[in-house]
Amino acid sequence: MKISQNVRHFASRKALTLPVVGSLVNDKLVNLHTRVFLEKADAGAREARRDHLDDFFDATMDTYLAGLQEGFTEAEAREITHIQANFDFYNHGWVEMMEFPADELEEHYERYVDFFERHGITIDDPLGDFRPADGVADAPSTPEKLDDPEHPHAEGGFADDVYVDTGEDVVAGGVDEPDDVDPTEAPGVSPDDVRESEGA
Repeated sequence: MKISQNVRHFASRKALTLPVVGSLVNDKLVNLHTRVFLEKADAGAREARRDHLDDFFDATMDTYLAGLQEGFTEAEAREITHIQANFDFYNHGWVEMMEFPADELEEHYERYVDFFERHGITIDDPLGDFRPADGVADAPSTPEKLDDPEHPHAEGGFADDVYVDTGEDVVAGGVDEPDDVDPTEAPGVSPDDVRESEGA
């Protein structure tokens, strides 16, 4: 899959692990992902999907942190969560929201099969062990779109590795994390928040 990566992604990674700040960043990132993907949906379907996406993306934050703890790079851990989301979109027939074509689902699954199997994640069950105890809000499906899927926002041909778009170049495997990452570069984090976390 091709994903973007810049200083804000590394800042978010750092901020998510801080006390106090972590929950702020979590909520901001959930809101950001819901907004971005709803913009790819048909206008009439957006509100019906909002609660589901909020719950789903909140759960994938735990996946992301688990991926980092298991040694995946920032780009790989984030790609894992995007793959989960695309499994979910496919299952709902939300093909217009997918980032890669439906015929690449298995290839993306196989690249992270060990991680997915450890955590009970499958194409049919995208959250696996990360599914919240109180579940995820329901949303209407559009299974008819699977018959002849159109993927206006999908890019095929990137299933063999994580491809990082730095804004200047596309690099297979990602880029090295900067030495001095400032968590205030993460969405919704202020210097006061960081000082409060350091005193927690």
